[in-house]
Amino acid sequence: MGRSQETFGKKEVRKNKEKKRKEKEAKRLAKREKEKSGTLDDMIAWVDADGNITDTPPNPEDKFEAELEDIQISIPKDAEVDEEDGLLKGTVTFFNHEKGFGFIKLENSRDSVFVHIKSVENEEIEEGWKMSFETEEGEKGPVAVNVKRIV
Repeated sequence: MGRSQETFGKKEVRKNKEKKRKEKEAKRLAKREKEKSGTLDDMIAWVDADGNITDTPPNPEDKFEAELEDIQISIPKDAEVDEEDGLLKGTVTFFNHEKGFGFIKLENSRDSVFVHIKSVENEEIEEGWKMSFETEEGEKGPVAVNVKRIV
């Protein structure tokens, strides 16, 4: 009698293919069942106090009442102006000495203002210095003028 043409390796490959086919079919059936049972409650998500999305509803006892005055819809666009002399205050975040320009970030705001070396008193300025200044409208936005260092 002759030997069988089916070797051990061929048997293993065939078994693995059959196993993968069955797993794929089981996943497909599970997905179909999940789609059929998808109710509105399964699709709802809640946001917790930290802003994370969760699938459990919040505890009604943890609610608090907010005052209308405490709610801020957006970040204030204008920085607070010093009442005494009408100057804005900010910190130098970048300055290029070779080209003679930089930017000052306003206090209490995320806005930055362009500054040129010509508008700086004593023509001394370094990154990290606190400055007081006035603004004028330039070609591309606000420009700092009458810039002085706050000591």
